[in-house]
Amino acid sequence: MTAKQRILVTGANGQLGSELKDILLQRSDKECYFLDRKQLPLDQTLLIQDILGMYEPDLIIHAAAYTAVDKAEQEPELADRVNHLASEEIAQYCRQHGTKLIALSTDYVFDGESQEALREDDPVGPVSVYGRTKLLGEQAIQKWAPDSIIIRTAWVYSRYGANFVKTMVRLMQERDKIAVVNDQIGSPTSASDLAQAIVEIIGAPEWIGGIYHYSNEGELSWYDFAVAIRDLKGFACEIDPIPTSAYPTPAKRPRFSLLDKSKIKATFGVKVPHWRDSLRGMLAADGR
Repeated sequence: MTAKQRILVTGANGQLGSELKDILLQRSDKECYFLDRKQLPLDQTLLIQDILGMYEPDLIIHAAAYTAVDKAEQEPELADRVNHLASEEIAQYCRQHGTKLIALSTDYVFDGESQEALREDDPVGPVSVYGRTKLLGEQAIQKWAPDSIIIRTAWVYSRYGANFVKTMVRLMQERDKIAVVNDQIGSPTSASDLAQAIVEIIGAPEWIGGIYHYSNEGELSWYDFAVAIRDLKGFACEIDPIPTSAYPTPAKRPRFSLLDKSKIKATFGVKVPHWRDSLRGMLAADGR
């Protein structure tokens, strides 16, 4: 009888962690542990390796992060501890124990000035504390556990947690008119689709480490995304397109963060749904 693969997921209560739980708990061939921030406090880096050692995982899916992009500008040390130093501890554990690692990263490692879909080997240049700390996390993982798989993603949403889609649904029910920026371009990511892609990678015949990009297919602005949400929900709310300059935030956002998914599709045969299909599915499942 083959031993069950032991998988440990960080960020258990986040969007991706929740979607992974929905899929992995159905699998009888996996023994899964889902750790939240109380069970694995990433800001207490000295504890991390000992906690991981209690579970002896064959594979870690590191989905937890400090993701409060604007707050990170005021809390750079905490963001660095969680996104960078904690990732380093996890990577060191994986190196010492022969544990495989899939870690989640972000489009914020780029400066947002590209004109074409971003490839994994394009130059990085984060413009925010959050982006810098995530990039340092990537670099630490590649240093200590070079066989790891790092997946950069963008504009994540889900039935779970707080996100743009759920915020828009709430605002459109409360207001007759809202304004949304129309000069930041990318493609959203259904956390459900991303979780499915990760499970496919885990089951692939060959483990091929490296950096990969994943978001849904298509290209749009946040304004376009908001209009699609409104139309699919049948709301009457008026949406005004505005430039980023009219909506200042403490942290700078990448102006262009469309990700090229060619590598992950070619390497692992991952299917990437179009953003509109995935949005339709999420709104139907959410039932608000």
